[in-house]
Amino acid sequence: MKIFSNIKLEFVLSLVVVLLMTSCEDFLDKQEDEALTFDEIWETRGNTEAYWLNAMSFIPYEAKKAMGDADPWLGASDEATVTYNRAFRKINFGSWNASDVPYYKMADFYKGIRECNIFMQNVDRCSDPIVTKEELASWKVQARFARAYYYFAMMRIYGPVFLVGDELLDFTATTEELYRPRNTWDECVDYVVSELEACMADNAMPQVWRNDNEKGLGTKDVCQAVISRLKLYSARDLFNGNTLYSSVKNPVAPDFPELSGVDLFPQTYDVNKWVEAAEAAYKLINEGSYELYRAGNGNPYEDYYGVTQELWNSELIWTTGYIGRYSYAVTTVPTSVAGTAYGGVGPTQQQVDAYAMGNGRYPVTGYEGDGAPVVDEESGYSDDEFEMVSWDYPSWAGFDSYSVTTPNMYKDREPRFYVSVFYGGGYWHHGNSKTLTSFASGANGNKSHDHPKSGYLINKYYDHTSNSANGKWGNMTYPTFRLGEIYLNFIEAVLEGKKRGASLPAGYESKAMEVWADLRDRAGLDPITEIYPDADIDKLIELYRQERRIELAFENHRYFDTRTWMIAEEVDGGPMYGMNITVQGSGSSTPEEYWERTVFETRVFRSNHYLYPFSQRELDRNKLLTQNYGW
Repeated sequence: MKIFSNIKLEFVLSLVVVLLMTSCEDFLDKQEDEALTFDEIWETRGNTEAYWLNAMSFIPYEAKKAMGDADPWLGASDEATVTYNRAFRKINFGSWNASDVPYYKMADFYKGIRECNIFMQNVDRCSDPIVTKEELASWKVQARFARAYYYFAMMRIYGPVFLVGDELLDFTATTEELYRPRNTWDECVDYVVSELEACMADNAMPQVWRNDNEKGLGTKDVCQAVISRLKLYSARDLFNGNTLYSSVKNPVAPDFPELSGVDLFPQTYDVNKWVEAAEAAYKLINEGSYELYRAGNGNPYEDYYGVTQELWNSELIWTTGYIGRYSYAVTTVPTSVAGTAYGGVGPTQQQVDAYAMGNGRYPVTGYEGDGAPVVDEESGYSDDEFEMVSWDYPSWAGFDSYSVTTPNMYKDREPRFYVSVFYGGGYWHHGNSKTLTSFASGANGNKSHDHPKSGYLINKYYDHTSNSANGKWGNMTYPTFRLGEIYLNFIEAVLEGKKRGASLPAGYESKAMEVWADLRDRAGLDPITEIYPDADIDKLIELYRQERRIELAFENHRYFDTRTWMIAEEVDGGPMYGMNITVQGSGSSTPEEYWERTVFETRVFRSNHYLYPFSQRELDRNKLLTQNYGW
């Protein structure tokens, strides 16, 4: 198994096909007796390994499909717009409900949990003399990790779910016998953390990837990274004393007395959760196996771009996708570039505004009622943001700097802006070529439905050193968990804990400022405490959230951040802005009228949208399953 994510379904042997055909029903559906086929599986190393790979195959590979096809994280977030007619639009416009759940995932995750349980309880039966005890132990602990990850993946969209532990549900039982209530949020967190800690204590789980065969698998550090993110979510407002969910309780269930009638979400705020989140991140930082990626030439553009450009780089803790870039990058390359191009995935104007200036200050601090930006006068951002000016576009991705003429808005921004955001009227880099691109209607970047609704495209996932016009796309390792995130998790937990009077371990605050300075230094910026020397704790938290939004842009964090911070009603609903792409243009020229803040769509976010609804089918089959708030 050279690269785990490349063989998700390619392992299927004829014997295992029989099993898969019977196990692909929904979670509570009855299945046929599998005994004969089942016993034969464990007779050979190949079939045992194939079953293990099947159990692992439910891990969501976040870079496997084109943006918007497999999940809503970008399309239903205020950081991005996806032009394609996919199911995330139902979330954006409030047209989803329990009978129509976009990207429905619950049944798949419980299938995976069941397959992991079956595997772990039977793998030691493998009687093939060519299999080693070390292999069996490795496969077993990896399946245990995958099972914990399936719960984590469900919890971040549904909140608390029901835990089945090691139980193999009897699918010959009546539907009533399979009823079960949800466990509480804290019980779910404790279970997942304990399972990941058990994996970390297992000698069969490596600390880090030791060779190419292990790349993409779980490690002790991956387990700790999942714990860090989960505990951070658990400390935030959505899952910590959220009285909006005070009515979400289990029904009275005499067969489950410990869960009967209980609150599913904690109703008392627990400040110590911030301490736990800080400690979880600190363990991984202190472990010392990772460092922020730097190219080594002092170029902050190359340093930040390398996070998604350099395969298996020093910052990656876990990647759930080693893939050819085509399926991801093709949705961000403008149609002005020859060859295959469907450029329709890009930042919103709100995301563009979030980036700092080159001096490290954030220029846009809010908006007027008409969408006009409120500008920090000390940032250096021009009062006339659409004045056309000539300046030198920075050197990165193999190109020397060159002169451009654009609106003031795009001048003198921080390096992460240029790596992440492509704006209309700019040059798209591809190999040794660069193509001037306009997103005005009818121009070379807006010739069909494949165009960015905001007038911006995501820059960071395209291999600008290759030329897609010649069919060269390159490969990538998607940064599912990386050190930059862990730094940010730690900073947030320390700041929020300090604000609320938590008893943080000695040295945590200075360490938080140290790693924050390191993160900004990688981006070519001075420490936040030097740029904002008078910032109090509330201001630092505000600045931190801006930093997180920028550093982790388009890496599937913003969707969950706005929801767990409970700011999504403010930022994910309402008008989404871009440039005026309806203005007629032609070729590569961008008309003057294009440069105008314009609403490209108005989204809907209601208070019940913070979490997914359980599907009506699951509610019909499990009468003890409590629906989420407002559905």
